[in-house]
Amino acid sequence: MGKIVCFGEMMLRLNPPGYLRIVQSESFDASYAGGEANVAVSLANYGEDAAFVSVIPANLVGQSAVNSLRRWGVDTSLIRRDGERLGIYFVEKGASQRASKVIYDRKYSAVSLSKPEDYDWKKIFEGADWFHFTGITPALSSSLASTCLEACKKAKEMGVTISCDLNYRKNLWSREKAGEVMGSLVPYVDVLIANEEDAADVFGIKATGTDVESGTISAAGYEEVAEKLSSRFGCKAVAITLRGSISANDNNWAGMLYTDGKSYLSKNYLIHIVDRVGGGDSFGGGLIYALHKGFDPQHAIEFAVAASCLKQTIEEDFNHVSIDEVEALVNGSGTGRVQR
Repeated sequence: MGKIVCFGEMMLRLNPPGYLRIVQSESFDASYAGGEANVAVSLANYGEDAAFVSVIPANLVGQSAVNSLRRWGVDTSLIRRDGERLGIYFVEKGASQRASKVIYDRKYSAVSLSKPEDYDWKKIFEGADWFHFTGITPALSSSLASTCLEACKKAKEMGVTISCDLNYRKNLWSREKAGEVMGSLVPYVDVLIANEEDAADVFGIKATGTDVESGTISAAGYEEVAEKLSSRFGCKAVAITLRGSISANDNNWAGMLYTDGKSYLSKNYLIHIVDRVGGGDSFGGGLIYALHKGFDPQHAIEFAVAASCLKQTIEEDFNHVSIDEVEALVNGSGTGRVQR
């Protein structure tokens, strides 16, 4: 099977130890992450040939970011070393009724200043059969929006399957701008991934019987959303994560996959959360792995949801679980008993 190419921004993540608030903390724990980088790590962890494409500064901080990908088996040979800064984001973990907070410091990052001509997509896609990006990347700059469009056109020309996670971020662009740009990109997408709010925020497609603030999620309403997305853009498959928030620490978690006119709903997990940042990316990584391996739709959505359930029990963004651990949860082993 061919390699899977992920394109996006790599960032430095800083968070106060434990549940300290940012205003309390005199130190920060450092790690590296990014929507598409998180997916690449998941895929490499499952044994896939995963490559990450980006622009990262040629300094020690940039090298540390690259090393974090290499450590987990991601191919970093397609990363261009240029620019002056790596984007940063701060994560303050919520607890009980206090929500988690994320603050971005990513303006003028190396990748956001890159231009379409900096990328040779024909060369990048040599030996590839899958391309993944998220809605975060085109939101970083108009230049990156153009780059994503060129990448999608070349991938389609070369017969490469394209997946995209809508990943709407209100701090990066408006709903109107997101709808305009993503509306030009999604027609090229084969597998579209969204959460319980993305379709409404980006395309104005709302699920009936759902209130994310109260944690009320309607699977039937999201089947209608997936059908509309598939019909409007021609996607072969649409996957939606269904998060019912009870508190910052406890969430219901499930997912739905819509393909060939049928919907497949996963089992639901009640998660006591350790770190939910990167949860959606681990779902995307699990789904891409499952579809790339030819899993049937029900098995694919079960694998993706179980993988992302387990990730939310792990500190930092990367998902460090094995295929066996995911399949064990799919098959009902979710008690948390010590494995000896």
